[in-house]
Amino acid sequence: MDDRIQVRRAARTDLAALVAMLADDELGARRETAAAEVLPSYLAAFEAIDGDPHQELVVAEIEGAPVGTLQLTFIPHLTYQGGWRAQIEAVRVASTHRDSGLGRQLLAWAIERARERGCHLVQLTTDKRRADAQRFYADLGFVASHEGMKLHLG
Repeated sequence: MDDRIQVRRAARTDLAALVAMLADDELGARRETAAAEVLPSYLAAFEAIDGDPHQELVVAEIEGAPVGTLQLTFIPHLTYQGGWRAQIEAVRVASTHRDSGLGRQLLAWAIERARERGCHLVQLTTDKRRADAQRFYADLGFVASHEGMKLHLG
């Protein structure tokens, strides 16, 4: 465990770094726009996430520099006797810190946060083309127990 890594709630001033991490791979580069000035759509999304008590956009940082991120969403369900689950999305580690254990620490933080919030389950999806990510999540104990499906609306 790297004691230099601090996980905290994202601030508006982190947005350019977060978007850059989201865009820094083959799939993200096709759908994200990393620019010096953050697009208004990213600002609006940040405000919506930040204002929702069931959402946490977090940053992993080392010495004040953002090096990882994820979004954690807490979802109430009628199933599991009205239980809550946590959905992990948009996990990214800066290319300069991949294969350093940072992703493992970030996911461990998210799982512990889900426990703190009383969740009975943590779930995530990963693109079928991300074989390395699938192995990573399996190594952490995640099981590909369901087939996820998406419908893009535009």
